[in-house]
Order: sequence, then C-alpha cells, then structure tokens
Amino acid sequence: MKYRLLLFCLLFFIRLVPAQTPGGAVPTITSFTSGMEKQPGFMTFYWDAKKGKIWLEIDKFDTELLYYPSLASGVGSNDIGLDRGRLGQEHVVKFQRIGPKVLLVEPNFRYRAISSDPLERRAVEESFAQSVHWGFEIVAEEGNRVLVDLTPFLMLDAVGAIPDISQTRQGNFKLDPSRCAIYLPHSKAFPKNTEFEVTITLTGDNPGPYLRSVVPTPTAVTMRQHHSFIQLPEPGYKAREFDPRIGYGGIEYFDYSTPVSQPIMKRYISRHRLEKKDPKAAFSEAVKPIVYYLDPGTPEPIRSALMEGATWWNQAFEAAGYRNAFQVKLLPADADPMDIRYNLVQWVHRSTRGWSYGASIIDPRTGEIIKGKVTLGSLRVRQDYLIAQGLVGTFDTDTSHVAEMMQMSLDRLRQLSAHEIGHTLGLPHNYIASTQNRASVMDYPTMVAKIKGASIDLSDAYTKSIGDYDKWSIIWGYQDFPAGTNEKQELNKIVQQMHARGLTFLTDQDARPEGSAHPATHLWDNGSNAVDELKRTTEVRRIALDNFSEKKIPAGTPMATLEEVFVPMYLFHRYQTEAAAKVLGGQTYTNALRGDGQPVLSTVPVDEQRRALDALLSTLNPVFLSVPPYLLKSIPPRPFRYNANPREVFKRRTGMTFDPLGPPEAAVSMTLRMLLNPERCARLAYQKMFYPNQLGLEEVLDQLIKTVYKRPVDKTYIGTINQMTGLKVAEQLIALAQNKDADATTRDLAHRSLLRIKTMVEPALANQLSNYGLITHLIRQYEQNPTQVPQPAVLVPPDGAPIDTGQEWLESLLGEPACEWKQ
Repeated sequence: MKYRLLLFCLLFFIRLVPAQTPGGAVPTITSFTSGMEKQPGFMTFYWDAKKGKIWLEIDKFDTELLYYPSLASGVGSNDIGLDRGRLGQEHVVKFQRIGPKVLLVEPNFRYRAISSDPLERRAVEESFAQSVHWGFEIVAEEGNRVLVDLTPFLMLDAVGAIPDISQTRQGNFKLDPSRCAIYLPHSKAFPKNTEFEVTITLTGDNPGPYLRSVVPTPTAVTMRQHHSFIQLPEPGYKAREFDPRIGYGGIEYFDYSTPVSQPIMKRYISRHRLEKKDPKAAFSEAVKPIVYYLDPGTPEPIRSALMEGATWWNQAFEAAGYRNAFQVKLLPADADPMDIRYNLVQWVHRSTRGWSYGASIIDPRTGEIIKGKVTLGSLRVRQDYLIAQGLVGTFDTDTSHVAEMMQMSLDRLRQLSAHEIGHTLGLPHNYIASTQNRASVMDYPTMVAKIKGASIDLSDAYTKSIGDYDKWSIIWGYQDFPAGTNEKQELNKIVQQMHARGLTFLTDQDARPEGSAHPATHLWDNGSNAVDELKRTTEVRRIALDNFSEKKIPAGTPMATLEEVFVPMYLFHRYQTEAAAKVLGGQTYTNALRGDGQPVLSTVPVDEQRRALDALLSTLNPVFLSVPPYLLKSIPPRPFRYNANPREVFKRRTGMTFDPLGPPEAAVSMTLRMLLNPERCARLAYQKMFYPNQLGLEEVLDQLIKTVYKRPVDKTYIGTINQMTGLKVAEQLIALAQNKDADATTRDLAHRSLLRIKTMVEPALANQLSNYGLITHLIRQYEQNPTQVPQPAVLVPPDGAPIDTGQEWLESLLGEPACEWKQ
C-alpha cells in the first residue's frame, strides 16, 4: 500500500511538470503543437481545441510592439461606460527572455533622453519604473522561437470593467474563469497585427440599477474583450511640435538630454501619417490616403447622413493641398471592426441616450495616430427629433412636419459624425467657434432656431459643411512641406493667417467650469454676442410655448408624455443663460505667445456686464417662469407601464401629479447657480477694486434683491412663483456666505445681503401678505448658528446634455426603493 501511494504521488508530480524531452530539454514547438490549428502571422499562435488554449509563438525578443485591449461587445449603459468598441490604453511593450521565463515589459516613455549617448539614456531608464504586464513559462522551444501559454493573460480584465462597475456603485464583481473562453471567430493573425478575442464573465452580488436594466441576469455580466498586438509604424513619421494657439491633442514627455536653457517638457501633436506624392505641388494626391469605415449595422437614412458628414473632412484636406486624401467607405462584411487596419465609425446602442465620442490608438513614442475609432450613440438622434418636435411639430396628421423634424435631426447627425471624426484626426473641442460664425464642427452646437413671424424656422439649424477654423487646423496639422522648408516659420504663418480671419481656439478648460470667465466660450451656445443671443433665444422660447398644444404629440399617444416635449421648450434658454452669465466678471483672453501680436487679456466692458445682468435677471421674472395654463390642465399622472425617466421630466413635490412650481424652481435654481457662482462672485468683487467704475458684486447682489423682493406680494400663481424665487435667493446666499472656499469679500457681501433681505420681508410678513416667514426663520437660524442651517433640497433641471438614465427611474421599473442619487 505504501509503494502504491508513493507511485501515485510520483505520477501526479510528473503531470504538473511541463512535458520534456529525454535529457531534460523542453519539447520542440513542432512536436508540442502537433494536431493544433496554426495561425501564422505577425505573432503566430496555435489553437488547442482540446484544452481551449491559445499558445503563442514568440520569435521577436527585445523588439517593441504595440498592445492595447478593447471591448468587442459591451454592457449597454452609458453611466457605466463599457460600450461596444471602447478602446483601452495603448502600451508599447516588448518580450524579454530570462532563462525559462518570458516577461512582457512596458518601457517608460514618459521620461526619456533623446541622446546618442547610451549611458545618458540608461541613466534615465534606470531612474523611473517600468511595468511588467505578465510573466510566461516557456513550454516548448525551437531555434530562436519559444512557445508560451497566452490564455491566462487574455482572460484578464484588461479594459477595467470591474473598477468601472464598482466606481459607478453597481456592485462588487470579480472575474469568473469558469465562465471565460476564447472567442475563436475574431482571433486571427495578420502580417502586421495579431488579434485575440475572449468571452469574459464578471460575477457579483447586489448589482446596481444600471446593470439590472441592461443585463438579463445582472449577477453575471458577460461581454467580449479584444486584445491587439500590432507592429509599430515604420520609421519616417515626422513629429510636429504643439502650438497652444491651435488645437491638437498629443503626447508629452520629459527629455533629460535637453540643455538647461530650454524647456525639458516636450509636447507633440497627434495626427495620422499623411504625405503628398509631390510635396512641392500646391495640390497633390496622398501617398496613402486616410480611409474611415462606417459600421454597416447603421440603418438608413442615418447611414447616409453619417457618411456625408464624415466626408466633409475632405474639404479641409483639400484646403491643405491634398486630392482625395480623406475617404469614407462602408466596412466590408468580412472585416473585423477591432482590426487595427480599419479607422472605424461605429453605431452603438445603449439603453437610453448617451454621449458619442472619438478616440484614437496612437504610437506613444511619436504621437502618430494608428487607428481612429468613433462611437456614435444611436439614441441621441431621437432626442434631437424630440426638440424639433417641440419647436415645429404639429401632428394634425401622423405625418405632419415629420420630414422637417427628421431633416433637422439628420443635419445634426452629419455634424456629429464630422465632430467625432475630428477628434480622431487629433482635434480637441473649440468652444469659441460658435461665436465666430459657426467656424468649427469641433464646437458643441445647439440648433439655430430662427424666428419667422409667429413660427420657427429650422432650415439653417446646423451647418452643412466643415468650418473655416477646421480647414486652418488641418492645414496647420497636416501640411506636407517640401524639403528645405523652415517648418516652424511656415506653421507660424498659418496661425497668423488664421488669426487675421478672426479665428481663434479655446477649449474645455476655458468653457466647461461653471465659473469660467471667457464671455464667448461655452457649450451649446450660439451667436457672436452671448447677451443678444440670450434675448433672441428667450423670444424663440416664447413662440414655442405660445404654439404649444396637444398636437405636439401624435394622436393615440398618452397625454402624460406631452411633458417630455415640453421640457426642452421650457428650458430652451438654459445654455444661453449659462453663456450670458460668463459675461459677469468676464475676461476676454487668447492663448497668446510673446511677440505674436494677439491681445492677451482684458475685462469685459462695464456696459456689457450690466446688459448681461439685466438679461439674466429677466429669466427670474415670474411671468417668464410660469407654466402656460393650458399645460397645467394637459399633463396627467403617468399611465400604467409609462414610467417617466426622471432625467427627462421635471422633478416634483406633488407625487404623481405635475408640480406647477417644479419647472419654475428648476429654472430659478439654474440662473442663481450661475449668477452666484463663488468664482464669478470673487472676480466681480476684485474687478471693482481695480476699476472703480466697473460692475461689482455689491451692485449685482443689490439688483438681484431689488428684482426679487420689491415685486408686489400676492398669493396668486405668479406671486407664489416670486415668493419661491425669494426663498431660493435666500438659500443660495446663505450657502455662499457659509462657503469656506469663497473669498472673504464674497462671503461678507452675501452676509450683508441676507440681513438686508430680512429687513425687507419682515413688514410684509407682519401684514400677513406673504409666506416669507420661512425666509426670516432661515436667516435667523443663520445668524444664531450658521452651521445648523439645513441644506435645502433643490429641484434641479432635467438633464439636457445627452446622458443616460437615472437610478430612480430604473428602480421604479424594477419595483425597488430608490437609492440616493445626486446630479
């Protein structure tokens, strides 16, 4: 019995040791892979059908290549962000052999020494960490080739799905190896790239509402993950230095071989490799054109609109002197969309509307774009159609105005296609372009709704070609100069010519923060002057609301759904209000370089700031804020199985019924949030110190208080809206006075304004003419113990930007209590 047990243990140990030839050597690759399916290519691999494994043949050691993961099939929730086609981070890696092991090593290209001295380069390499992504045991060998098991590496959560699910509070998940497998149809080897695809499954308990809304069994989330190994581009790409005056993304790194007198940080743009066949010619064909492929799963007429918008970029490349250098084709039926060889425009479905985006795979060493990848959310067009429905729709019949509404929606898709492809060409947003005659598709446009008598005209809602700035940006980024040209001087001339035409560049950092300062840089705005456009936009809003009726929805549609069409009409002024608020304390500036002749910085003139203040205060007028009486009688509670998405309708305090004060409170809160932004208030306080005649924060607060608290007091609908506005002003001022991050002058002026409000409302309260008692109570609480003043609940506006569904709505569908959700 003892000998049998010893024999069993010996046989078990032999099973764990890799098969070896006599003499202790590992077997040959030929013998080890006998009977397996061989896929020769850039990185040859073998498919072991019996074990479900991928065996990778490595014959290139210490040779850099590009690796990146992506998602071939996603989850379908915009909030989580795990979309079909999502690109992971690219990595320059190399295989290093150390005895019986192979390491997959990523050098650190963030820190370099661009020097011919190997010791100087070595000093930098050894000063900063590298990354080893995996270690492989060699199982077979033949000549200078080795064989390793790639399967465990492929089964990793390479795209970061687990942390994404966790960060969005959708549960704690882990990879379940028993439910993961190679997806062979999309695992292929090509001459310059090798592609692998795997089915991965994440399992967990207590999945959140986003997952429950899109996964059939939400405790098991299955998707397909793709891995790409790519030959790095051939030498010959010429990196172009970044210029902050014209927008391009790109790479940055420290070059420690730089002389002390020069900047150590190097910045280069990202762009596709594009060369003229004849660089001396003013107009030439490209050596290799840039070709983008459209997802054939896109339906008509959307497909044609996206194709047309994509082709606009050829206008820009023609301006740069190229003939037919930018092309758009339909992706071949047998092509793998994850293949590095295809720049792709992909049509992606989610459970509700969400963002579209453009991303690129670049060579981290040089900035060269290797693959452009556009993701277009399929439900965004339906929101555009809904807005057109509110502006011009009148369903006298089921087909009334449908062609007009669809045309505006398709025009928006053309612009969207061009916008996202622009990102994959290297271009960031340019948010000042909308004030320069719609000079760039890289701005976020809202539709230009023109007033035509008592109706609205959408025929020019969106541009129908590339913008002037777009052409100059492509000329600057892609111009191929003849040999011997002083490239830096020529590029500078291009920027100067662009400036001479009144075109400039400002991007997200200048536009997105609510407290940002530039009066012409904002998202979803229009017009050369923010104040004038706000006045025009409020007139469009008035006409839209005057024309609003039950005919905004087709016959046979539940009347409760009229609210979804009403929301964007009531808040039609929302983005232009935010744009006009930036005029207050505003500063006009450029990304000027010393000596380039551009204006550097100036404060917005006082008269323009006062015009902006008047326009903003007009959005607090209770008549402007009131909901038309017809609508108050036309929106009943939701019918069975028509649960409302809270991001698409107004929040309410009246339960199932429509809240007549919900829309006014949302609009008031929006204006006050922008008007009393702490950073804006600080600028208003400071500009008064330097320019005594300028608008100051004290004047702004004085005008706000007079506007709200000196109106006649009554208990009608209009009077109640004004009293609600007064309460919101007091609450916002209390928050501002208590804000420890606000500057001292701002907090002091907010404090004094509160005391003034108390003295103004007390007489009306004594005469029992108003419900200002709560305001008085809150201010007294603030005086006695500021930290104990309760934070008020605010009915925020429904979301306007194209984002996904909120938790409360999903949980109402699932019949479970809502979790806390904050916008």
